[in-house]
Amino acid sequence: MDKNLQFSGLWAVILGGSSGFGFAAVEKLASHGMNIAVLYRETSVTEKLVKEQFINIAKSNAVSILPYNINALDQKARDLFIQEFAAAAGKHNVKLLLHSIARGNLKPLVKNEKKFAYPAGDENGEGAEKSAGEVYDVLSADDIQLTSYAMSTSLLDWTRALLKADLFNHDGRVLGLTSEGAHKYWEGYAAVSIAKASLESLAMYMAVEFSAYGLKTNIIQAGITETASFKLIPRSEKLVEMNTKRNPLGRMTKPEDVSGVIYLLCTNEAFWINGAIIHADGGEHCR
Repeated sequence: MDKNLQFSGLWAVILGGSSGFGFAAVEKLASHGMNIAVLYRETSVTEKLVKEQFINIAKSNAVSILPYNINALDQKARDLFIQEFAAAAGKHNVKLLLHSIARGNLKPLVKNEKKFAYPAGDENGEGAEKSAGEVYDVLSADDIQLTSYAMSTSLLDWTRALLKADLFNHDGRVLGLTSEGAHKYWEGYAAVSIAKASLESLAMYMAVEFSAYGLKTNIIQAGITETASFKLIPRSEKLVEMNTKRNPLGRMTKPEDVSGVIYLLCTNEAFWINGAIIHADGGEHCR
């Protein structure tokens, strides 16, 4: 089959598709003929460039790419999207729901008198370096709840919403992204770690309970990748240095390495993969 016809007539809904893994998935899936609805949050200045990129990708691959600069975590925004998207895509045509939202709090659990660059504390990860002796904003229960919804349980709401609107294909795929930080200590990463661990458990239950509707739910554990969100992690440069040496293939993971796995999990040959955590890291997790 011509790769450009492989997913002809089918759609992907990508939550968080303006950069990193989400954007790489847009490029990869479009190259195989999949139409894409991309949700993201960008300023008016940065959105102009993002939209131009989407237009070029759509034109070069003869597919439709619908950009939505909305808050994917807001119920009203989600309901409005479902209504508009259903009119454009039709029923039973969503092959993939990809959850690639990177929005969370990066704070320590307790005050730390040492000089570290912890983000200031809002859910967008905006941060500033503080000097030794200053009082650090520490992680709260609300911070954990906000991060967990953004990076984990919102996947359930989106899956239910698409299913209720009869938008999923009879052989639909649901994918989330986790990281090694779900099981290993990274500075300032506690809230995200909790969210990622929750996502892995959620996906296991979704793999069982949504299988009656033809959905296969899987999680990809990407290797450490220098995305914009990763660079917000305190001392991320140390993780980069360590993992470049640690990776058996001798380099960092790239977004296109992960988007290749996302594509593979959408193919007919991946029909029987359900409830799995798949490492896309060049063997990094082995060391």
